[in-house]
Amino acid sequence: MAGNEYFCGSIRERGHSGFLVFIINKIKTMIDKTSLEQVINEALEGTKMFLVSIKVSKDNVIDVALDSDEDITIDDCVAVNDAVLAAFDRDQEDYELTVGSYGITSPLLLPRQYRNSVGSEVEVLTGDGRKLKGILTDADDEGFTLTTTIKCKLEGKKRPELVEEQEHFNYNDIKYTKNIIKV
Repeated sequence: MAGNEYFCGSIRERGHSGFLVFIINKIKTMIDKTSLEQVINEALEGTKMFLVSIKVSKDNVIDVALDSDEDITIDDCVAVNDAVLAAFDRDQEDYELTVGSYGITSPLLLPRQYRNSVGSEVEVLTGDGRKLKGILTDADDEGFTLTTTIKCKLEGKKRPELVEEQEHFNYNDIKYTKNIIKV
């Protein structure tokens, strides 16, 4: 009986002895991910923020990642955290909650993130194992275009020259795309 606590003890009454076992059910309800997503999306309405991911472990450890078309502040994360706390009763559902911004060095996951990164330098690992660096020049709901600069020996030239090359990728044809941060 997983999730239960057992208390054992012995009693002695008028010459009789016995052994008692008390079973206390610990009701631990799994948070419904769909309901959680709905609460978070309602909290994000009217903002420039959007939900990137929700992870709910079997132990009700909830990790919420947000992104935005602009900056995300601690107060933004606290507001979403408070909305979840208000919607799910801690006495009924035992859970641990973390709400944070999706990291700048984390891979892009959603088309909206790709569109927000147009013009940025990115690193792409393709499904066939090629690692490319270039400028994300376009993105839509189906995929994105990467402009890379390669050295190429042109006909009639003595030395190789830098040439820009564009390649289009569907999102499902890549392993990851990450922003390159220069300091």
